[in-house]
Amino acid sequence: MKITGIDVWPVTMRLREPYTIAYETVKSTVNIFLRIKTDSTITGIGCAAPDLMVTGETPESALKTLNDTVEPILKGEDPLRYLKILEPLKTEIKNQPSVLACVDMSLYDIVGRYARLPLWKMLGGYRKCIKTSITIGIMPAVETIRKVKEYVAQGFTSLKLKGGQNVEEDIEKVKMVRGAVGKGIELRFDANQGYSVEDAVFFVKHTEGPQIELLEQPTPREQSDLLGHVTMRTPIPIMADESLMSLRDAFRLAKGDLVDMVNVKLMKVGGISVALMVNAVARAAGLEVMVGCMDEAALSIAAGLHFALARPNVAYADLDGFLGLEKDPTAGAVKLEMGVLYPGDLPGLGFDFKE
Repeated sequence: MKITGIDVWPVTMRLREPYTIAYETVKSTVNIFLRIKTDSTITGIGCAAPDLMVTGETPESALKTLNDTVEPILKGEDPLRYLKILEPLKTEIKNQPSVLACVDMSLYDIVGRYARLPLWKMLGGYRKCIKTSITIGIMPAVETIRKVKEYVAQGFTSLKLKGGQNVEEDIEKVKMVRGAVGKGIELRFDANQGYSVEDAVFFVKHTEGPQIELLEQPTPREQSDLLGHVTMRTPIPIMADESLMSLRDAFRLAKGDLVDMVNVKLMKVGGISVALMVNAVARAAGLEVMVGCMDEAALSIAAGLHFALARPNVAYADLDGFLGLEKDPTAGAVKLEMGVLYPGDLPGLGFDFKE
């Protein structure tokens, strides 16, 4: 089998409900879709979610790279030898992780279709489904309570609150949410780099009663050592998100014993192949792993889900980035039932576009 070319196209998707985090308000997203064509009937599909603030890419730069750099490299290659393609590609498109992730998942999709197996089984098949948290952006307390009650009524049992702009307001909001949902709901908190070490310690101390399950990326990503200071001074798990952009970052965080957990996002690290290596580093260091996402179409969420289902130490999922996207061309690539995610039924990533 040989690769004959690619199709690439952007899709703008508005969010039914815009949300706010510590450093921006998001109203829409642009995802780039990829189809890798071969000289057989098998094709592979993938998705990139470029984000200037997180991945350092724009939709325009992603499109240009896929058309000008990626396609010439892919043409004539055997897609079943995916690592032979991906390793040199990492050098050619350095610092463009969502583009690499897009190509990576497309190649894995081809391999799965060729083997007639869903990807999660090919990669290990540890579990068939996984619970996901759902995120509530920064909003007034009254609206926050309304949203959490709505999500709990839909069957979600794990909620992630965003904050980082005002630590005292964050503490009060956590207490109000816990009072509204009771003790049976997991609460996670993401400060999106908005805290100092002192803020983070103060936050944890004053939310002991409400029982926060974990605190995600409290301090700026450029200063990973600050995460270590928070970890040493707090009793709950501290998780790195923005501070984990590569395999090297994973090794540095593990070696320095800076965190208790890591959030692995395919769009940040460069796809499934790198995520598997990051996960291996985390497991060797005794770190728990959560698979996360950004504002991604269901196809991209499916890739993260297959990775999560395959590995036993990926114990947490935050794969809600497809919810609320209008006109997602890959809607149905994953199934959500009472807060639990299931993969599609087809081989590979479990989805194909309708002609």
